[in-house]
Amino acid sequence: MEELTAGVGSRVQHARYGPGVIIGVKYAQYVITFINQGVVEVDKTDPLFEILYAENETVEVETVSAVETSLLKILRLWGGITEVVPLGERWAGGTLLMQPKDPSLKAKEVPVEVFFHKIVMVRDRLRVLEQQINAHKLLSDEDKVNMQQYITRIYGSLTTFNVLFREKEHWFTGEKGGKDE
Repeated sequence: MEELTAGVGSRVQHARYGPGVIIGVKYAQYVITFINQGVVEVDKTDPLFEILYAENETVEVETVSAVETSLLKILRLWGGITEVVPLGERWAGGTLLMQPKDPSLKAKEVPVEVFFHKIVMVRDRLRVLEQQINAHKLLSDEDKVNMQQYITRIYGSLTTFNVLFREKEHWFTGEKGGKDE
């Protein structure tokens, strides 16, 4: 048997099943979740199978916990599925009021829940962008690092909105890491 070249989280393409992600590694097969076909076991030597981006290179079978974590990452990457991020209780039912300097102009009111949802969507799309950059075949490592630095700075610019999140684990963190705002 050939040595394993891909582990859980690797992105793959199959001529019959389409794009997918490895969620399990067996002795002679990969367990893959395909976007349109669901979970399928594919022989490692299948000629219709191609590894697009190897992740977590290993010769060991992954634990259920590791598979679950990888599957959540996969769903975010491929499905545009977002996790439920709770709004801080003190903001529930609140309104964001944007008042122009000119008193003759009308203020804009936005429910905090709507604004918060948009902030969470920005965060999720930045995460997908990060994954796309890291997986890009034509970008050099230097280009990837440079682009990641811009994304990190964007996260830093968004730390003002951390006050809206119920749980600290969902906060934006910039270059300095998880410092309290």
